[in-house]
Amino acid sequence: MKQVYLDNAATSFPKAPGVAEKMAYFINEVGCNINRGIYDLSLQAENVVYETRELLCEMFRHSAPEQVIFTRNVTESLNILIKGLLGPGDHVLISSLEHNAVLRPLNSLKAIGISYSKINCDLQGNFAESELSGQLQPNTKAVIMTHASNVSGTILQLAAVGEFCRRHNLYFIIDTAQTAGFLVLDIAGLNADALAFTGHKSLLGPQGIGGFVLTDRLAKMLPPFIEGGTGSISDSELHPSHLPDKYEAGTLNLPGIYGLNAALHYLKKTGVEQIREQEMLLTSAFLEIILNTPGVKVIGTTDTAFRTALVSVDLPQRDNAEIAYKLARDYGVLTRCGLHCAPAAHQSLGTYPQGTIRFSFSHFNTLEDIKYTGESLAKSLNI
Repeated sequence: MKQVYLDNAATSFPKAPGVAEKMAYFINEVGCNINRGIYDLSLQAENVVYETRELLCEMFRHSAPEQVIFTRNVTESLNILIKGLLGPGDHVLISSLEHNAVLRPLNSLKAIGISYSKINCDLQGNFAESELSGQLQPNTKAVIMTHASNVSGTILQLAAVGEFCRRHNLYFIIDTAQTAGFLVLDIAGLNADALAFTGHKSLLGPQGIGGFVLTDRLAKMLPPFIEGGTGSISDSELHPSHLPDKYEAGTLNLPGIYGLNAALHYLKKTGVEQIREQEMLLTSAFLEIILNTPGVKVIGTTDTAFRTALVSVDLPQRDNAEIAYKLARDYGVLTRCGLHCAPAAHQSLGTYPQGTIRFSFSHFNTLEDIKYTGESLAKSLNI
């Protein structure tokens, strides 16, 4: 059976060429730790890690590689940033499209007196800038927002949010899980204090490696989340305060960093803009088919200038899960069905509690894949 993988918003597949080989090279030929040895293999690994920080700086238009911090994923990054930044009495603004990676940490922090307000988005996934001013409180400390919804695909216009944060002296943290590797991001241009990223989605790297990029302003006041061995200042029983060691206690996922390094080289060579152009060509083709398919409701905007390469649909007269299962079982079309770890977004978009079927594309997909998927959906619906 033909297989069409359309679950790239969850994790990209296939990965960039060279990712698996570079990870295997580390495991088979290098294998050592960094910051602990003065032999050639250790120094070679240190160079790859530093180069990966430099490549991420290029990706995010940042100038300080030491301010690129590695974690396991964007969820860990957001937890470090949220729980390190906020204290009792603080208030935060978020959008109503946030992933549970933002909502769950904030809800757990209610127990110590932290509160938040949601900026309501419309059925297209947009909100008016005036909503920010209306929700601002004297104790508001930060704005934490996704750059693009993992449900509707809507790209939030965060440049205006960054300007709002600058005017009101608020910290601004952006969840780039759906946009890093899909859009050219500029941390300074967005007036952001931190960008949290993951390596396994549009950055085309392996699972288990992510991180965040932060500025001097945030680094000076953000405490380490985990403390321990770093291979630096080992004569002291106090954790280092310099970057990146301040936030990177213990052994890093070096195979993952090697894999991410290969993916970033691929993205640099191919071009993020070119990849986005191809993915949006596929998205437009799918929208054209799906908007003419009876019984299928497209969620969010149909304007491809303001969305990522994913399309969520609801089937008001059918069981979404049943049709997603048929697509996989009978036609090899692999999607994601449900609430996508973002119940608040579904409540905002009118798809709670049933969720949606999400089709998310990669530039490795083809127009033939799109046509086949449209035909398979029509057959599953008995159209």
